[in-house]
Amino acid sequence: MKSITLALAASLAFSAAALAQTPAAPAGGGGGRIPECRDDAQKFCADKRGPERRACLTENKDKLSDACKAALTAAGG
Repeated sequence: MKSITLALAASLAFSAAALAQTPAAPAGGGGGRIPECRDDAQKFCADKRGPERRACLTENKDKLSDACKAALTAAGG
């Protein structure tokens, strides 16, 4: 009985640790990760994903909303 309880406790501990680890958002955001740029990303860069979307937003910076421009600048783009 003691070994079953110990095995159950260990199993629960490992499960909780695994669930607590969530992957971090990729650096740079790609537009979809910067909420202020979501609409602009759809409008100007819908066919791009990941780093290509971020590059597309940067290339179209003069067309973006003020909020998106500010967020990109704050994010280092």
